[in-house]
Parts: sequence; C-alpha cells; structure tokens
Amino acid sequence: MSNKIKCVVFDCDGVLVDSVSSWRTLHSFFGTQNHNLLEKFLSGEITDQEFMNLDIQMWKEVQPKIHQDDLFRAYSGIKLMPGARETVSELISNGIFVAIVSAGVDIFVSTIAGTLKVNDWIANGFNFDEDGYLLDDGIVRVSGQGKDKIINKLIQMNEFAPNEVLSIGDSDIDLSMYVEGSSFVGFNPSRENSKRAFEDAGVPIIEEKDLRLILPYVFD
Repeated sequence: MSNKIKCVVFDCDGVLVDSVSSWRTLHSFFGTQNHNLLEKFLSGEITDQEFMNLDIQMWKEVQPKIHQDDLFRAYSGIKLMPGARETVSELISNGIFVAIVSAGVDIFVSTIAGTLKVNDWIANGFNFDEDGYLLDDGIVRVSGQGKDKIINKLIQMNEFAPNEVLSIGDSDIDLSMYVEGSSFVGFNPSRENSKRAFEDAGVPIIEEKDLRLILPYVFD
C-alpha cells in the first residue's frame, strides 16, 4: 500500500470505544446527569476546568469518598468500537503513527491506548490523594474545543506536514482537530448537530459503527 498519510489521530469516546463519553459513563455510574453543565460548556459559559470540577462535585454529593478503584469499575463494561483493534493494527503495521487526543478521562483512555498499542496519547484526568481518593480539582490537558493546539504540537514534535495528518472524531467540537492543511473524517456522529457540523465543514462522514471504514481515507 502507498499513502501520503503518516499520522492518524483518533478521538477516543465514540470512535475507538463504543461509548459516547467517558464522563457520561461516570455520571451513569453515580446516578447523576450534567446536561445543563454540558450546555453551559458548549456555549462558553463555563471553562473546561470549571466543567470538570462541577462534575466531580456532583459525584461527591452522591458518594463523598470516591476511590480510584471505583472509577475503574465504572468503565469495566465498555467495549472497543467494532474494527478498532484491526484498524489500529493495520495502521501501525504500515508504519503510520497513531495517536489518541481525547478530552475524556486519562485512567480510561490510558487503558485503551495500552490495549491498542498506539504510539502516543493525551487526555484529561483526576487528582488523587496518597490513599487513592479523588480530590476536587480535575486536570485539564486537552481543551474540548481546542484540540488544534495538541494536533499542531504533535505535528511539530514529529515533523509531520499537515497534509500527512488525518484526524477522526465523532463530535462537532472534534472539528478543532481539523487543522489547516490536514484531513478529517467524521465518524459515528454523536448528535444530530454534530452530523450537521460535519456536513457544513464538507468532511467525509461514516455513520456505520465499523472503524475499518476509515482505512480507504488513509491508504491510496
């Protein structure tokens, strides 16, 4: 196979795993919901840091002491997206750099990254005390609506040209991965407005839950 793509960057939630959000998974686990907070975040009323801290506050109102093991249990039933393992293996075996850029939770994303043996990954996360109990402030490494900063840093660090990079995301906010000169595929749109945003951006859209369908966009 010959191709010009040298780097494929995946969002995690809804792309590599068949789950809309690693944050929503925790809300389901604790019996909470953050729809109002999500709307405020998407409209710019609250920051990534405030959003994370308010989520943690909601969970602690249900369970004041939350151990790291509790969070691992919350993710125990989540499965890989169909075709994820085969797709990443195909990319890596052809010498393509594979990365995950996720605004999801690091303890979950790190497990997916290790399972798929990707080259690099980054995600947001939590602070824990010395006994493994969740503290009040989250760690923001990836702005949900500012993934372009991470993509550009990845390009610079690995000396890729933008046209050698393909990003895959499921949400309208993932379009921030679509840096100038690069390529983007909308996969399994998480919401109707995400699908509309992909259509407006003129990017290819894959609606079937089979990650192998991205391969034609990688290889000539």
